[in-house]
Amino acid sequence: MTPDASTVRKLNTAEAVRGAAVADTGPVESANRRRRGELRIYLGAAPGVGKTFAMLGEAHRRAERGTHVVVGFVETHGRAKTAALVEGLPEVPRRRMSHRGHDFTEMDVDALLALRPEVAVVDELAHTNVPGSRNAKRWQDVEELLAAGIDVLSTVNVQHMESLNDVVQRITGAAQQETVPDEVVRRAEQVELVDVTPEALRRRMAHGNIYPAHKVDAALGNYFRPGNLTALRELALLWVADQVDVALQRYRAEHRITDTWETRERVVVSITGGKESETLIRRARRIANRAGAELLVLHVLRSDGLAGVPAAAVSRCRKLARDVGASFHTVVGDDVPAALLDFARGVNATQLVLGTSRRSRLARVFDEGVSSRVVQNSGPIDVHMVTHDEAGGTLRQQGTRRDALAPWRKILGWVLAVVLPSGATAIGVALQPELILSTNVIDYFLAIVVVALVGGLGPALLASIGSALMLNFFFTEPLFTLTISAQENVITLVAMVVVGIMVALVVDRAARRAGQAARARTEAALLASYAHTVLTHPEPVQRLLEKVRENFGLTSVALLEKSGGDWQRVAVVGVDACDRPGQADVDIAVTADVHLALRGRALAAADRKVLEGAAGQALLALRQQRLSAQSAEAQRKAETSELRTALLSAVGHDLRTPLTSIKASIGSLRDPELVLSDSDTAELLEAIEESADRLAKLVDNLLDSSRLATGAVRPQYRPTGFYEAVARALSFMDGHARVKVDVDDRLPLVWADVGLLERVIANVVDNALRHGGGAVEVRASAHASLVELRVVDYGRGLPKGAADEVFAPFQRLGDSSSGVGLGLSVAKGFTEAMGGMIRAEDTPGGGLTIVISLPVHGDHAGEAGTR
Repeated sequence: MTPDASTVRKLNTAEAVRGAAVADTGPVESANRRRRGELRIYLGAAPGVGKTFAMLGEAHRRAERGTHVVVGFVETHGRAKTAALVEGLPEVPRRRMSHRGHDFTEMDVDALLALRPEVAVVDELAHTNVPGSRNAKRWQDVEELLAAGIDVLSTVNVQHMESLNDVVQRITGAAQQETVPDEVVRRAEQVELVDVTPEALRRRMAHGNIYPAHKVDAALGNYFRPGNLTALRELALLWVADQVDVALQRYRAEHRITDTWETRERVVVSITGGKESETLIRRARRIANRAGAELLVLHVLRSDGLAGVPAAAVSRCRKLARDVGASFHTVVGDDVPAALLDFARGVNATQLVLGTSRRSRLARVFDEGVSSRVVQNSGPIDVHMVTHDEAGGTLRQQGTRRDALAPWRKILGWVLAVVLPSGATAIGVALQPELILSTNVIDYFLAIVVVALVGGLGPALLASIGSALMLNFFFTEPLFTLTISAQENVITLVAMVVVGIMVALVVDRAARRAGQAARARTEAALLASYAHTVLTHPEPVQRLLEKVRENFGLTSVALLEKSGGDWQRVAVVGVDACDRPGQADVDIAVTADVHLALRGRALAAADRKVLEGAAGQALLALRQQRLSAQSAEAQRKAETSELRTALLSAVGHDLRTPLTSIKASIGSLRDPELVLSDSDTAELLEAIEESADRLAKLVDNLLDSSRLATGAVRPQYRPTGFYEAVARALSFMDGHARVKVDVDDRLPLVWADVGLLERVIANVVDNALRHGGGAVEVRASAHASLVELRVVDYGRGLPKGAADEVFAPFQRLGDSSSGVGLGLSVAKGFTEAMGGMIRAEDTPGGGLTIVISLPVHGDHAGEAGTR
């Protein structure tokens, strides 16, 4: 690359510019410092999709518009088309660095900050810098550029995302050593997905447009298999889609938008926990599948008695939701339709699935039910009504579901307070010659009791007073007046009023008790849900806070802990969370130093009981996490001690054998009565030397194994070729003539410790020679960022399911031969200490294949990851 002369002069004087840039504090410079740069990231599913190509294309477009664009770092990987695009863009010279006797180049952050371009092109955001650099990771370099007001164009592959790294490893079998925190990518102003089909990417690979020819076959057969590429592409698409959805939700929250935007299909199904709930969930799953939508299962808990379903039924629904791939949510609301629609609008749902009403026709006359009100107020949200076997229940079923006085009962009570006394009066007047006064009194008492049972205190008072007046007017002497002539009639009239009041009070008290019981059931259900989360969820604190936020319709929930006099967020969900308890709308003190801070709205005092329970559960979950970490550390120390003890008890034979040989040879040499020829003396000295070497190697292996167990192994890295390492490892081994080596000396160098690598190869080959029962083959190939060495034998192989046991310490899988029995465990430890992987596979046709994978050495230590 050859930039124009003026650019070269400007870039070569970058060091001189640094001092001037620091001294310049003019108004323009101060304004620039206050502005944070914008980050634009090109995200790809795999190497070779065209991220760098797209990034450089954008850089050229900006440069043509007059923007000051500078290339901070671009890695072409030998791709001619990429290198051609770099031409014409000014490039800051890379900083040269030395590490462990080798020279490397890194991006010169200081020069970029001094030059202060408008846009910097920085490739490979997840790259690890050479030790001694300004920052450990390149994304940290980029953060400095952004803080200085410089816009940055960068690239990253989905396998380098911290949250997806383990998923990619399970898919491809290749571990990525370089990662970037997801939050760094999420904070970018723009994330552009560079997408290409797996078939097109494999064609690029086959044509040599991505990797050199000697890597193509191995790459196509390993990392770049069609299934792998399809899975990686889906991961990238889903990650970008989720970030777009998060950005949309943030925008809607910031602008207080509650209307549904049909940007993404999302289906919410509302369940009660009744027998029809499982039917609704399955039907909703089918509806969501047809629409390609996300499914959310919602259970609305209410304090009026409708939540009276067994906890086991809700647990079954939660399990079914998990089985069908839906998320399960719980909210609390006295007004079920409003709570349901608020939740649906909050998650930007496009479709609602409800079950048809279980009410009888008569009950629907007085209360239209949840589904009707949801349909009326749903707005742009489509509502699906699903029929089920529980629809259209009887009056008796309705009565068992409700304990409190519903609005329709109160209305009916007032109607009956007028109708029933009037009816009793009409009957008495019509049958006056046949009926006596006591019969009329009983009729009025019956009317009062019925009204009190249905409508409560108010309608009962009206019915009792009305009945007393009608009885006095129509049936007591003197008739058709309100005058009371007999004392017993006064007692009768007063008794009617008292009976009505007493029955109504009993009904009202029962209703209040039912309401309290229903609220207790709601609180118990919430607390049980919180406890279930703490016991079963992998991240209990975070999920518990999310449930609290959902249940009570809050903006944010934060668990705060006081440490060193300052409050710190231990866990937080939602937006605009509190930093101190004093900022909260509701503050729940768990202990003096731990508070649960809630924002969003003021809550009723009755809700504090549940919130205090949730806060206690959160504290327990936090302590459980910390205890688990301490327990894991204690277990590691115990295993280390156990391994050290096992090592000392197992090495007796291997130590005694060379010592016995040395002692016997020295005894022969010192025996004055034994006459030895020069050749005999030389043979004994050679035996002593060989035994001493064997003893030294054994001691070295044991010491290194102990260091490995304690985590004290510090590999001395340098570029190493498998070809030379295999040759040196075999040269000191008996039986190396039985080993067939097929390792190309043109394979890329790996970044490894030479001594440890030789020991790994020697251990694995020795194991194959002792247990393989014949010839052993050693082959090597390269793919993506790894070089793989395969040691293949055609022996009896491993029993089914013993692939992991073969690497266990002191494991010989039934072999009773002498030896410490460290087997392949040392090889595994050394390989992993060098950042590589080792695994066991079945040899086709029978036998065992051990695969040793190490990262390719690039221009420097940080280039081991897949590009």
